[in-house]
Amino acid sequence: MTSAHLLRLLRHFSWWHWLAISLLLVLLDYTVLHTSRIIDQRAGDVLLREHAKRRPVSTGVVVVDIDQRSLERMNEAAGSWPWPRSVHGELTDYLARQGARAIVFDIHFNEMDFYRPEHDQAFAETVAAHSNVYLAMALQDSGSGGPMASMIPPAVGVTALPGANPQTRIPVLLPLVMLQHKQPGAMRGGLINFVEDSDLVGRHYLLYKDYQGWRFPSMPARLARDLGWPLPQQGDRILLNWRGGWQHVSYADLYEDAQREQPRRPLMEFKDKVVVVGAAAPGLMDLRLTPLASTYPGVDILATSIDNLRAGDWLGEKPRPLVLPFIALLLGSIAWLFARGYAPTRILYGLLGVNVLVVAIVWWQLGRGLFLPLFAPLAWGWGYFWLCALLAYLKERQQRERAMGMFQRFLDPRVVSDLVANGEINTEVNAESRQVTVLFSDIRGFTTLSETRSPEAIVSLLNRYFSTQVEIIFRHGGTLDKFIGDAIMAFWGAPVNDPDHAKHAIAAAIEMAEALVRFKAELTELGHDFDIGIGLNSGPAVVGFIGSRDRLDYTAIGDTVNLASRIEGQTKGVARVLVAESTMLLAQADFSYRDCGLHHVKGREQEVRLFEPGRLGTSGNGS
Repeated sequence: MTSAHLLRLLRHFSWWHWLAISLLLVLLDYTVLHTSRIIDQRAGDVLLREHAKRRPVSTGVVVVDIDQRSLERMNEAAGSWPWPRSVHGELTDYLARQGARAIVFDIHFNEMDFYRPEHDQAFAETVAAHSNVYLAMALQDSGSGGPMASMIPPAVGVTALPGANPQTRIPVLLPLVMLQHKQPGAMRGGLINFVEDSDLVGRHYLLYKDYQGWRFPSMPARLARDLGWPLPQQGDRILLNWRGGWQHVSYADLYEDAQREQPRRPLMEFKDKVVVVGAAAPGLMDLRLTPLASTYPGVDILATSIDNLRAGDWLGEKPRPLVLPFIALLLGSIAWLFARGYAPTRILYGLLGVNVLVVAIVWWQLGRGLFLPLFAPLAWGWGYFWLCALLAYLKERQQRERAMGMFQRFLDPRVVSDLVANGEINTEVNAESRQVTVLFSDIRGFTTLSETRSPEAIVSLLNRYFSTQVEIIFRHGGTLDKFIGDAIMAFWGAPVNDPDHAKHAIAAAIEMAEALVRFKAELTELGHDFDIGIGLNSGPAVVGFIGSRDRLDYTAIGDTVNLASRIEGQTKGVARVLVAESTMLLAQADFSYRDCGLHHVKGREQEVRLFEPGRLGTSGNGS
């Protein structure tokens, strides 16, 4: 499809047609395609980042960070990573003594350490000795391996849904170190699966995950159940309410303090707090893409989800289809404003105001714990606005081209474009009454002239004569109405308002008479019988495009026009130019006048007083 075809297609439909098409595309997007969802996601990320900066560090959850410093400092005591699991056992004992309400490991213990089984044994016994230790699990999306559902210890917390098969093998990573060392009751924990949205960004955290009729709780949900925190009533996940930072404590600092006979850290430092142990060191590769950063530590994601359930301040979110009425209202309002002829710039400013208001509402609701997906509707609004702006431009250009094509027949082509651009003439405006001055000019002696020359010569002569006269009319701001045989009709005062229409019309008539003298000189002896008569009258007339749909003419009609034609008929034997008294009075100070007396004109009972105008200092132009 060429650009010309595209433009014709765009112009073919109205605002309302394109509104219907746009709303159909919106409905398709929100129910099937979901292509605009990424707009809600990415724009929401910006607000979530700003909102997170304003939320203080949690007082209820602490992250024990296996950072790069810990990897370096622990190298002498525990060797290179992964450390013997007895190290984690010693830290667990220390955290328990410090009053931690729950100790959560964001580390998998699904594989045995065959070279250091005694360390696994020590760790398993330590975890079994503390009922507030929770271990990480992960449910894989596919796989044929894994334990049968009937073999999973009750401590894991898996529940059977209706129709669940106990023989189903489930691809789940469990802390098998506990099972290997005969501590199945210590396999408390939950899933720490990372959840990606459609754009691969992690914004949610699971509450549970199902596999062939078996439901596994997530780590935050397991803690909520055991510690009595409220859980959402619906849905299998929560939208995370991020914080700008966490209280991070270096793993190495705590481990070193645990080895001292006299610990230096505050007593009961972690009283009633949930302590999450995990790795933020870049080399351990537990970094994820989130709204806050492209390399956000997985342990901080887990800490966020736990803190959200602990405080009950996770973010609620409205289903995207609920905003469809708002989109319909927004697009409908834009279509209505364009259809009513409002300027695109005014509509643009209004749309900007709507954007500011919507962002303010989303921000306000975010502070109240609710995320509203209102950014994609704004994008649809902008898309429809620019479509309508293009349609308005094409419509205006079409009207301008039409106006220029029409008015160039009646006005000086050099000024038509300026008048159209300034909106002073418009083909859409209906005919209206205007105060105008009408001029009729007719050739005398044309019959005698045509008898002595060939038709081709006569046509050439008339073209030269008309060109000269029309140029004078245009130069004085007149509008050429039509050629009637060998006569010319023109008027002043429309389509552009001209308060001096009588003055300009008389000036044009005088110059037309003077131009005739020069033209007669060029005809030599053939110009003896060639002459013109010009009649002018001023008054009200109906002016505008008049005619059929396929054939329009910009013309003036009314008694003022008829009288001007009759006055032209009175010029023979009196003067080349005659004006009605109404015209003379409008330009009395600009010209000299010779009173030519009262004349009886056809169609009028009362006689009409006529005047011959001349330049100031003269008495007329002669007959």
